[in-house]
Amino acid sequence: MPATWLDIPADHPFGIAALPYGVFSTAAHPGARLGVAIGEMILDLAAVAELLAPSLAPAVAGPSLDALLAAGPRVWSQVRSSVTAWLTDDTHRDQVGAHLVPARDAVMQLPFTVADYVDFYASEQHATNLGRMFRPGQDPLTPNWKHLPIGYHGRAGTVVSSGTGIVRPRGQRRGADGEITFGPSQRLDIEAELGFVVGTGSPLGRSVGLTDFDEHVFGVCLVNDWSARDIQAWEYVPLGPFLGKSFATSVSPWILPLAALDAARVAPPERTVPLLPYLDDAATPPWGLDVRLEVRLNGHVVSRPRFEGMYWTGAQMLAHMTANGASLRTGDLYASGTISGERADQRGSLIELSWGGAEPLSLPDGTTRTFLSDGDEVVITATAPGPGGTVIGLGEVRGRILPSG
Repeated sequence: MPATWLDIPADHPFGIAALPYGVFSTAAHPGARLGVAIGEMILDLAAVAELLAPSLAPAVAGPSLDALLAAGPRVWSQVRSSVTAWLTDDTHRDQVGAHLVPARDAVMQLPFTVADYVDFYASEQHATNLGRMFRPGQDPLTPNWKHLPIGYHGRAGTVVSSGTGIVRPRGQRRGADGEITFGPSQRLDIEAELGFVVGTGSPLGRSVGLTDFDEHVFGVCLVNDWSARDIQAWEYVPLGPFLGKSFATSVSPWILPLAALDAARVAPPERTVPLLPYLDDAATPPWGLDVRLEVRLNGHVVSRPRFEGMYWTGAQMLAHMTANGASLRTGDLYASGTISGERADQRGSLIELSWGGAEPLSLPDGTTRTFLSDGDEVVITATAPGPGGTVIGLGEVRGRILPSG
């Protein structure tokens, strides 16, 4: 990987191998525009493209990533190659340097228009943990779980950018005594997830195969799918999550392109049940990803989930999502579901970390938690292996709980 002419530490998560895309504004220039993170700076992508690559300027003109997402893999590759050249070829230093903005001066925004939102349930460990809690004495996994990626269709309009305050949701709850009440959720939870951002769409009636994954998916982001477990528990049988999930889903402001994750690709876990052909990835390039997450609650690390153990890959989720002929649209977002590992410190939700509230989580400041309190702040970060032994970052997704309105 060529070196950049910027003074960036070799271990910086936003080094030349990462180059994630986002949308930002500044006090001096309040209009939203596309940026690429490099070290502690943001490259004003539209401004530099107009100077050095006019043919690419329409795709990165902004004010969101929508046009770039829709442009397709050929343009994605051209833009990434151009940005890499601008930041590594010293002859571009003066022109490009004039359009670098300190990240501390930027206000990050929702990077793309979310068309549809689907959330999966792809971690065997997470599904097993919840099955043991909710169905003791029975098989923790439902009969269909290892045959297909289970998911639900969420609400695109409540996907928000990192840093947006999360108002404690209100809804119906059924108490232990059977009384039905309405009020603020008492079991507000997090779900640490990896999101996949769709670039190019597909026509209605045509499914997307496993080998076409990177022709449609532009990149990944971090997701916190906030969950009101008490509202969810009362409403979700028989149709699944609704108000317990739809009040807010937070995403990180930086979208890391799939091209940055080549060194992070790994084989998924061994499948113990034969898969139907449209999901069978035994003979296709692997799309397991070695992405390592870290979850902080009020500044304290409470979990370190790893995506590489996920039973279902992003390619399989996409193949199943379109298997019935459902079309894709630019800006579709689908998420992995809670990422949890085999160890207790790898669980990606509070319901697992506190085992349904029975085992309160002790924090270093002397407080305990089963679920979230008003004022709590959750920050999820992640890294992945990069080329040549480097480490690349995915940024962070942050949210603070606000009292119910």
